Amino acid sequence: MQFSEILGLSHIKSYLTTSVDRGRIPHAQLFVGANGSGTLPMAIAYAQYILCQNVAGENTGGNPSCNIKFDHLAHPDLHFAYPVATNDKVKKHPTANHFAEEWRTFVKENPYGSIFDWHLLLGIEKKQGQIGVDEAMEVVKKLSLKSYEGGYKVMLIWMADKLNIAASNKLLKLIEEPPEKTVFILITEKEEHIIQTIRSRCQSLHFPALGELVIKEAIQKLGGLSDSEAIKIAHQANGDYRKALQVLQHDNSNDPFEDWFIQWVRTAFRAKGNKSAVNELIQWSESIATSGRETQKKFLGYCLDFFRQAMLLNYGAKDLVFLEPKTSGFKLDKFAPFVHGANIMEISTEIQDAIYHIERNGNAKIILTDLSIKLTRLLHKKSAPISNGDTNT
Repeated sequence: MQFSEILGLSHIKSYLTTSVDRGRIPHAQLFVGANGSGTLPMAIAYAQYILCQNVAGENTGGNPSCNIKFDHLAHPDLHFAYPVATNDKVKKHPTANHFAEEWRTFVKENPYGSIFDWHLLLGIEKKQGQIGVDEAMEVVKKLSLKSYEGGYKVMLIWMADKLNIAASNKLLKLIEEPPEKTVFILITEKEEHIIQTIRSRCQSLHFPALGELVIKEAIQKLGGLSDSEAIKIAHQANGDYRKALQVLQHDNSNDPFEDWFIQWVRTAFRAKGNKSAVNELIQWSESIATSGRETQKKFLGYCLDFFRQAMLLNYGAKDLVFLEPKTSGFKLDKFAPFVHGANIMEISTEIQDAIYHIERNGNAKIILTDLSIKLTRLLHKKSAPISNGDTNT
């Protein structure tokens, strides 16, 4: 993976290569960034720079055979751990070793992909992938061996927030005091979901969302777009290159989410004092509950974005609004006045609580029904009047 293939983030590239050139490589690092920001390709390029002893800030000039191995993600001193679950291929005790071929395909074809994309590739979209104690034991075993080429060993843990407690505790001592010339790179979108004892042992590096200009230039290189079309897609992407590619390719993976959301809020509006609409909300909750937990979480994240975009539009911040609903008869500017300062915090809290409970295997039907009933009340909550600063008593 060449640094030149990674979008933007020149300051991070410079920092990482300089630390290697000066022999100051932290033994445990935590790359924190939102989906589509480039944490995974950056981590792989960084590992290549370390292992192949490349020079001049790019992955060239070092060991040629080492760089060729990285082109195929087949370097013996580069190890991966990532969330997995049982599927038709692996019936029990799944680990990263069982899905190495799928992983190489995923990284080559979709380096900016999300964990949802990974689950779809494995056919486990109705499950929650995790990094369990079986994987932790594999990590310990791999890192107990000597380096194949006599230099560094790199363990890259993608979506480290999916480490369960048992696996985290198993790896804690190893991350704190790894063997000589061993580097851990943990990648996460949710730093707070990693246990504090591991976070405190890592040097954190936070990745910003990609700029609109960076995304615009990247998608224009793919061909066939005018400046105005590219800017529009880059704005909709909101810093997520993967989302930009989905919009560019007319990927409809989010279209069901829009349908689900609009059906939800329309029914919630009618449900106040309307028994039949309440029954519709219950039926809606039952329908969404039949999807996988990862789909449910992704949908609720989409709902959070939708409500926040509506509030921004309501308060006149049009330049920050990237959402463009395609459903006939639904206008964001008509919906926006119902999302305001008096209810947005409660709506956000309730959705985040629902995500939390779904992650912990709560009953999705009950969680979504409860959320729907609360939404009925919150959408009808009146906006607080804007103070004119009058201090007369």
